[in-house]
Amino acid sequence: MALKDIHEDPNRLRRPQKRTDRGWVEVEWEQAFDEVAAGLAQVRERHGRHSVAIYQGNPSVHSVGVLTFGQLLPAAIRTRNNYSATSADQLPHMLAALQMFGNQLRMPVPDIDHTDLLLVFGGNPLVSNGSIMTAPDLKGRLRSIRDRGGRVVVFDPRRTQTARAADEHHFVTPGTDALVLLAMLHTIFKEGLDDLGRLGPFTDGLSEVRAAASRFSPDRVAGIVGIEANDLRRVAREFARTERAACYGRIGVCTQEFGGLCAWLLNVLNAVTGHLDRRGGMMFTTPAVDIVRAASQMGRKGAFGRYRSRVRGLPEFGGELPVSSLAEDMDTPGEGQIRALVTSCGNPVLSIPNGARLERALGDLEFMVSIDIYRNETTRHANYILPPTWALERDHYDLAFYALAVRNVARYSEAVFERDPDQRHDWEIYLELATRLGLQGPIARHLRGALRATGRKVTPRGVVDLGLRLGPYGAFGFAERRGLTVKKLVQSRHGVDLGALQPRLPEALETDSGRLQLAPPVYLDDLDRLEDFATERASRAAGALSLIGRRDLRSNNSWMHNSNRLVKGKPRCTLLMNPGDAGARGLADGQRVRVDSRVGRVEAPVEVSDDIMPGVVSLPHGWGHHREGIALDVAREHAGVSVNDLTDEAYCDTLSGNACFSAVPVTVEAAE
Repeated sequence: MALKDIHEDPNRLRRPQKRTDRGWVEVEWEQAFDEVAAGLAQVRERHGRHSVAIYQGNPSVHSVGVLTFGQLLPAAIRTRNNYSATSADQLPHMLAALQMFGNQLRMPVPDIDHTDLLLVFGGNPLVSNGSIMTAPDLKGRLRSIRDRGGRVVVFDPRRTQTARAADEHHFVTPGTDALVLLAMLHTIFKEGLDDLGRLGPFTDGLSEVRAAASRFSPDRVAGIVGIEANDLRRVAREFARTERAACYGRIGVCTQEFGGLCAWLLNVLNAVTGHLDRRGGMMFTTPAVDIVRAASQMGRKGAFGRYRSRVRGLPEFGGELPVSSLAEDMDTPGEGQIRALVTSCGNPVLSIPNGARLERALGDLEFMVSIDIYRNETTRHANYILPPTWALERDHYDLAFYALAVRNVARYSEAVFERDPDQRHDWEIYLELATRLGLQGPIARHLRGALRATGRKVTPRGVVDLGLRLGPYGAFGFAERRGLTVKKLVQSRHGVDLGALQPRLPEALETDSGRLQLAPPVYLDDLDRLEDFATERASRAAGALSLIGRRDLRSNNSWMHNSNRLVKGKPRCTLLMNPGDAGARGLADGQRVRVDSRVGRVEAPVEVSDDIMPGVVSLPHGWGHHREGIALDVAREHAGVSVNDLTDEAYCDTLSGNACFSAVPVTVEAAE
């Protein structure tokens, strides 16, 4: 809906901006490239290459230019301080894929078009349009499950839009999903309902997960998770006995204290009931451009814990450090302190835990550059803003999300509008800076070598064309007239349908053993931490409040708030609170309240609703546009408050390093 608004937005930047003592001024591209490269190089020379950090935000994955050229700049700087939205989002799923299937990108998705029972943990696909489940018309697809006699069951501390459309919804105490999954596994093993099916001959670790689940019976965890033991048993039985069933978990299970365990247990539950890599269950895609295979060929299947963050020792994953460590590695003096930062299409001040601390740290950097179309809460601290073209001015191919689609499809979209002569694409900005900073390394060599060997041009379109030709439906595997190329996709204006998902195992496994690993040691070792948590929770006094986030259908991320058609109407930055909790505090609907956490305080209107479970409150993410120095006229009129002025960077999943936005302890009282 907002494509037109953002394309025509007078606040959208189109030429390089330089911050001076007199304010922001436009400069030419050559000057900007020269001065940015010089500024980064000087910091690197003074303090070492790890003194420069790079942060890439969520829109990176929606740009074929960033996906194909985005790693050139980190390769040129050669810093280990790389950060992205991954560790504020789906990192636990990627870690489970690496540990169990041998590649961090080998993530299964629900075969939603053929399932008869869909369990959803901490996901709201009617609002997120899937999310690690690329699927248009989720509303129609969920309705089709019910039309063919199937059921949808949702576990969530909020009665979301998806929960309201489901057959069954269970409130679950935030941060306890791992206990729910283990209780279901306990029932399945105890009652002999486990069946690996065709996975059996190449799967290791069944006895280990059986032993792990034996510690967490439904009776033991029911009072902690807020679900009756009999309901846990019943859903587990139904899932195991349904021939075509899938258990899917999303952001709510990732962004909690035991996100790593949750992602692992989701895969285990699907596997031990025979619903992994099976029609109607959780399956693996066969994308036209196989980024999973390409990553393997470049030696980038994934890595975990090769090094750790400087201050708190959080683990590296896939060459990145957790965003929860970014601020402390900036503001804590000592060897290796971050002194310069590059941000790309991200707004971490509003999107990572304790954004206020990061905001303060940004002001003390020696140098900062942002590749972004807006001057927002983060980029206002930069010395330079380099604005790329936006969606309608560049070609697009969904490299990442076709690898997570519920059906194998491919479509290449050419730019709708010609860019202005003095605009630059994001990949051109990356390539220009990387070249000036001494581009080298395996990524650059692979890219240059492959393109030159095949005669493709060094552009995202050339990379996609090469990927199509080398892919499972490409011209290098079929006769030229049948194989996919960019040219043929452009001619197929609405894309091509490559068929339903098909079983991929064991051929798709990339573990060292070539076998599916049900019980990687990193997860078994983390169960003691969960055991301690369960013991502590069982004795906790009632009355505390837990904060969770939420997403609104018309509020995607912070940069969408400058579209009037999306933010108009009733205020949506409200604190959702259960009527019982509000009554106990003497609060009325619409009243302004003060919310306090360990790290901060905000004020917001309360929205009293039984859509939120007792003991839980919810603020949406992406708001907080009251900061001085931003150039977002519409967003400022609908400023709201940032939930990440309350979330705590010290509170994270210590196994994976992923940020925790769920179950943050808070107090709520009437504002003065």
